[in-house]
Amino acid sequence: MDHCIMLTTCPDKEMAAKIANHLVEKRLAACVQLCPIESVYLWQGDICREDEITLVIKSKASLFDQVRTEIQAHHSYQVPEIIQVPITDGLTSYLRWIDDCVM
Repeated sequence: MDHCIMLTTCPDKEMAAKIANHLVEKRLAACVQLCPIESVYLWQGDICREDEITLVIKSKASLFDQVRTEIQAHHSYQVPEIIQVPITDGLTSYLRWIDDCVM
């Protein structure tokens, strides 16, 4: 299956909304959910704790390179999280909807 979820995090809702809108407008994502989270992570030897917004991007694995390029072009982080999780199965009509929405 070509369907996947891609994840990235943003420092604030403004950047998250900008990236989400951009991906949907370019038909690289059928849907992007913005989810507030608190992240605890190691960065340059320090343990950091930050409020962030996770973007849950519904798309196709074949579009990952384009999505990654778009996120990097609009992101402020030096090393943004950009990962892909395959969807191995799902409601057929939902997966068809993703197909209809993305290029």
